[in-house]
Amino acid sequence: MEGITLLGTIGLSLLPISELRGAIPFAYLRGAPLIPAYLVSVGTNALVGPLVFIFLSTAHRLFTRMAWYRRFFEYTVEHARRKTEGKVHRYGYWGVMLFVAIPLPITGAYTGTLGAWILGLDRRRTCLAVLGGVIISGIIVSSILFFGVEALYILVKRV
Repeated sequence: MEGITLLGTIGLSLLPISELRGAIPFAYLRGAPLIPAYLVSVGTNALVGPLVFIFLSTAHRLFTRMAWYRRFFEYTVEHARRKTEGKVHRYGYWGVMLFVAIPLPITGAYTGTLGAWILGLDRRRTCLAVLGGVIISGIIVSSILFFGVEALYILVKRV
């Protein structure tokens, strides 16, 4: 993979909007072989989980010094935890992995990690679940690129 393509792939993998759903096609359409494009995109996107946890923990510690944030956070997070407690216990880390694995907008490593952090899930297990989801999502995106649009019909029923 040439330099500009590699940098673009890494950058797109780290962006919350594109993540690997944009990075793998970018690299592949610029002439990179699919396997290196997959490996670079998945490897970079897998870093999102730990980076988001570090950012959220640091930012949260700084913001909790402000009373308005503390009140808002406690109300919002406690409300979300109460509403989702049953589903979290039921699906747990498998749910995080499956959520991240779906290669659609708003269902990537960023959102999965943020949701797990809000719900108070364990960091290490969440990062492993996000990694599993990123690997699966990368396989889905790569399969669609390799096999074409017809690969979608493996996952979706034709009407």
